[in-house]
This record gives sequence, structure tokens and C-alpha cells, in this order.
Amino acid sequence: MSKKEIELKARSQRSILGSIWYYFKRDWQLYVLLVIPLALVIVFKFLPLAGLSIAFLDYKPIKGFAGSEFIGMEVFKKVFQSRDFYIALKNTLILNILDLIVGFPAPIILAIFLNEIRCKWFKRTTQTILYLPHFLSWVIIAGLAYQLFSPDTGYLNVLITRMGGQSVPFLTEKWHWLVMYILIGVWQGMGWGTIIYLAAITGIDAELYEAATVDGAGRWRKIWNITLPCLKSTIVVMLIMSLGRIMGSSLERPYTLSNPMVTQFSDVIATYVYRVGLQNSQYNVATAVGFFQSLVGVILVLLADKAAKFMGEDGIV
Repeated sequence: MSKKEIELKARSQRSILGSIWYYFKRDWQLYVLLVIPLALVIVFKFLPLAGLSIAFLDYKPIKGFAGSEFIGMEVFKKVFQSRDFYIALKNTLILNILDLIVGFPAPIILAIFLNEIRCKWFKRTTQTILYLPHFLSWVIIAGLAYQLFSPDTGYLNVLITRMGGQSVPFLTEKWHWLVMYILIGVWQGMGWGTIIYLAAITGIDAELYEAATVDGAGRWRKIWNITLPCLKSTIVVMLIMSLGRIMGSSLERPYTLSNPMVTQFSDVIATYVYRVGLQNSQYNVATAVGFFQSLVGVILVLLADKAAKFMGEDGIV
């Protein structure tokens, strides 16, 4: 490298450092505010990654990471030979795919309908009511579900029997439980999911709607030819993120809505990890399952992103 090139490189580095210092000095309050969330991400997201080594150890809590024997891929072999793991994997995929098919379009449709409401006070009241279920814990939601849908004492079944009908096993028969599980999930997350789509809709140029009105387009034609095409990029990004959660599942929802009569469908990876890892103290097995779950999730996100870019969308990566 020549002397001139070295000087240019040094000057460029000084320029970059000067720019960083300039922006930090100008907006130091914003950088200070960033410290707390950044620290939370590091502490709760990145530092726990060291625990993935448990999946490759004959882990004994009393010995710690350093004292436990390294056994390589033996834990993964044990997991992939377990019949319970494949049942949990199958249930996780079934429930999450059904959630995606039924639950993903729901916020889009709801956001479009809310956007078409012209009465402002009714629109705001409706939005507030629809957001509320997101802030309820699954313990409360499960309690409400059993109060409403229990076979003998549920309000809905009491009403059905008093009208001369037969009690419906909403939560005690596996197929009925599957339908209720999906519908309750859609009800809980649908309102909150509209926020992003409503924000995207508000960014659409109003002149497009005015031009469509002049051309004689009705509401349905405006939705089909303006709103949905303008939402396309947002929908693709949200779909990619949703595909990454196909292998994931929260513990609260299946655990609180489950009961011994529907475990054929309700036993998912999250409950399997809880049962094996915490109740049976097989920490390395639980870690190996979690590692496999996360790895497949990342692969699905990358594949979905590639597919989106292949179809001409921006993607997320």
C-alpha cells in the first residue's frame, strides 16, 4: 500500500470518527435513552446464548458448564428417537399452520373494515375494544373460555340445553378443542395485529382514492385496486415474520387451554420442553429441542425472505 493510500485511509477513518462524535454530541440524550433497551437485549437475548452449550453436555447443575462432561450430539440423537418429541412437533406444526391460515388474514380484513368506518367516535371505541384482549393474560382468557364453554356449567352450554339442545364438548373433545383453540387465538390477537396495517393504510396517498371516486369506483373496487396493492409489501414482511414462528409456540396458550382429554392435540414443543426440562430435570434435552426449534425458525425466515425477493418484494434481510 502506497503512502498516499495510507494517508487517504487514515483521513477516511478520522472523518468517520468525527461524524460519529458529531452525531453523538448532537443527540446524546437519545443515545442515553438507548442504553437501557440495549442492555436488556444483551442481558436477556445474547448472554443466554451461552446456555446452548448445555445441549452438548451431560449437564449437572451442581457441576456447571465447565464441570459437566461433553457428549457431543448424543442428546440430539436421544431427542430424535423420542416418540413424544415427534408428537409435540406434529402438533406444533398443525396448530401454527392453522393459526397462520385463519389468523393471518384476520387483522388485514379487520384493518380494512375499520378504515372504511366514517364515524370517528365509533371507530375509536371499536379499536379500543378490539385491542383489549391482547392485554389479557392467557390464564384469564382460559378462565373465561371455561366459564363460557365448559360441558356442564359453561354459560353457552347451559343456554343450549335449556333450549332443548345437546351439550357441545367445546373444550373436552379434541376436534372441538382444535377449533376453539384457533378461534380464541384469533380473537386474542386480531385487534392488536391491525395496528401495523392501519398505519400502512394511513400512509396511502388520498389522491388515489379521490381519482378512483372520480372514475366511479365504489368502496369494494377501491379496496381491491388501491388498498390491498398498497398493503402488499407490509403483508409480505408480516408473512415472513409469521413463517418464522411456524416452529415456535408459547407455553401459556396451549398449557392453560389444555386438559387431559385433549393432550393428543395440545401437547406442543413448548409443553414438551416444560415437562422434560423443568419437571423431569433433563435440561440438556430441553435445550437441544429449543435449539432445534430456533434453527428451523431461522431457516424458514431466510427461505421466505428469498422467496419474497424472487417475486420482486423487498423482504426483510
